[in-house]
Amino acid sequence: MTPHSLAFYVDVVTTGTMLGVGPADSPEHVTDILGPDFAENTSGNLSMCRDYGLAEFYWHRASADHPWSGHHVTLQVHRLAHRDRTLVNDTLRARYGRFTPRLRFDKLHRLLQRRGVPLLEIPEVPVNAPYYRTFWQPDSQVAVSVIRAHGEYSTPEKLKVGDVYKIHTSMAAEEVQWRTAQAGQRPLSVGRRK
Repeated sequence: MTPHSLAFYVDVVTTGTMLGVGPADSPEHVTDILGPDFAENTSGNLSMCRDYGLAEFYWHRASADHPWSGHHVTLQVHRLAHRDRTLVNDTLRARYGRFTPRLRFDKLHRLLQRRGVPLLEIPEVPVNAPYYRTFWQPDSQVAVSVIRAHGEYSTPEKLKVGDVYKIHTSMAAEEVQWRTAQAGQRPLSVGRRK
């Protein structure tokens, strides 16, 4: 992993944004920052996803008359294993350089720890539990999904145990508390720092 692409992931987990844009930003603002090279999928007039290759931005709205409201952003890190150079947006590549096909969680975790950015392991949703682990950064509300075990049709063949599958922002404390309650565990103290 190059130091530059690791810096990208550290920035995302630490801030909950990518080049300063995050889930609350408008489609126009995201395009201003990342450029016009995206695929757009809509579901009626009420939900929209813009796929920038590595990053997917999601919005929804109450009706066609209302503005788009950001919902979440997902970095599909597992797509890098296909070694498609066009996957990483030109804007990201210009800022961070080369991205390698796999992101090892232990490297990312060590860099975050050195910067005083904790990751808490939270319960996995039952359907993913045997194959994935999720770690959460409470201040930025970013979740990191990691391969726990291989499963045919459940995990990508090109990833190894310990590789990051995806990075998701934002995961609210309420979802973390819900997952914890569903798993029958003691609630985490997940308040944001001031």
